[in-house]
Amino acid sequence: MDLRNLIKQDELIQRRRDFKKIFFYRICGAGMGPAAVLMKEAGLDVEGADSAFYPPMSTYLESTGIPLHKIETATPEFLKKFDLIVVGNSLSGKSEQARMLEQLDVPLTSFPAALGALVLKERQVVGICGTHGKTTTTFFLTQMLESLGQKPGYLVGGIIDGRDPARLGTGKYFPIEGDEYDSGYFHKISKFRLYELKHMILTSLEFDHADIFSSVEKIEDEFRDVLPKLPGQVIMNLEYPSSQKLWNEYQGKTPAKSWTSYGPGAKIGPFDILTEENGSEFTLLLNGEKTKFKTSAVGQHNILNITSCLAFLHGEGFKIPELQKAVLNLGMVKRRQEVRGTYKGATVIDDFAHHPRAITVTLDAIRARFKNRRIVTVFEPVSATARSAIFQDEFRDSLATSDEVIIAKPDIATTALGGKDLDGVKLASEISSHHHKPASCVSTLAPLRAAIDATIRSGDVLVILSNRTCLGLWESDFVQALK
Repeated sequence: MDLRNLIKQDELIQRRRDFKKIFFYRICGAGMGPAAVLMKEAGLDVEGADSAFYPPMSTYLESTGIPLHKIETATPEFLKKFDLIVVGNSLSGKSEQARMLEQLDVPLTSFPAALGALVLKERQVVGICGTHGKTTTTFFLTQMLESLGQKPGYLVGGIIDGRDPARLGTGKYFPIEGDEYDSGYFHKISKFRLYELKHMILTSLEFDHADIFSSVEKIEDEFRDVLPKLPGQVIMNLEYPSSQKLWNEYQGKTPAKSWTSYGPGAKIGPFDILTEENGSEFTLLLNGEKTKFKTSAVGQHNILNITSCLAFLHGEGFKIPELQKAVLNLGMVKRRQEVRGTYKGATVIDDFAHHPRAITVTLDAIRARFKNRRIVTVFEPVSATARSAIFQDEFRDSLATSDEVIIAKPDIATTALGGKDLDGVKLASEISSHHHKPASCVSTLAPLRAAIDATIRSGDVLVILSNRTCLGLWESDFVQALK
């Protein structure tokens, strides 16, 4: 690996006016596509290439007018006309394509580094970080800023009905989902370390991404790089031991203008949470007085997400009556407690949860929302961490808050560092034996459909937890059968 043309972040910032023509290599990535669009909106000349183009990313990119190329046409001769090549983190450092890019005289970087240096350096970037709730909280804060007339830019790592996943905006604020995952084969550091953050909201911090982190302490180290440098606000939920550890290390010892904690036991709250099918109420302690808020969002975890946004906005000087209005009607990102329709009289909910804590809070919210209804949960453990045995017992206990469980276990080995595979059959057996809830395990689509058909009854709530297609269920005629 010869990375002589890898440009350092400091130099990228210093020379940012020199980079006019930018090429995105593997542009269809979930982060690469929106980053390319943001750079085009910022006035840069952007093109890109990938091996395949599929909706919704392909149509999103085409709608912006970014020229798209087949990856095989991105030859050395073609690429030499660009000032900077942004490389997607799907490209393996062992590939021939990586060797080709390294041998060019054109500077290379990752999309978080390019976005931070070329677009976000002068903005009030609010990094929404943590194990859970990043996407939802980023979208909540964006909507609240819009309600407050701020015209923010944003980058949300999810699909949102009626709007693009990223927008440059004209206001000073820029909420961005601060992913812990690495940035590129040559930037094996978390993306949020390169976004030039001014503020941070840390929603949660526990072990995940077992394919790149060997322990939660390694994830903590990523935050240790950023927290001492932040000039603005730090907002933290301290119910997690790792968050508490970072708070104890840095609170009051950095240039940050303020540190605020929220969550269970925190001074500001939230308190008196009441969640119903169509919304929630809660109270915060602001300016020494208890203030009630009402919102369309449902579930205690979403109240915590909203509280983090309110704490930030209050710290920025926005008035309480304005904030009360800003939270009244908040849209959700797709696949976050999304009602997709009914199937044989059962309400079908699609959700992204794939970590034990996320499953617990999601099912708690659904039970609060759909009181006195039987909940049947289908869980596809498909992320690297979920496919491993790391959370074998935790999944057993979190899923058992359902009335019945179907494990949709794909036949894919985990890539967790040193990890063994999750035992789906054992998981189902122990949900039954430990918690006395009916549970089964399937590994292909046809048995999954059969299990759903045999289990579901009119009036039930069918919750499908997956961060992919759930053994192909969401690509099958099951979708057409929904009413």
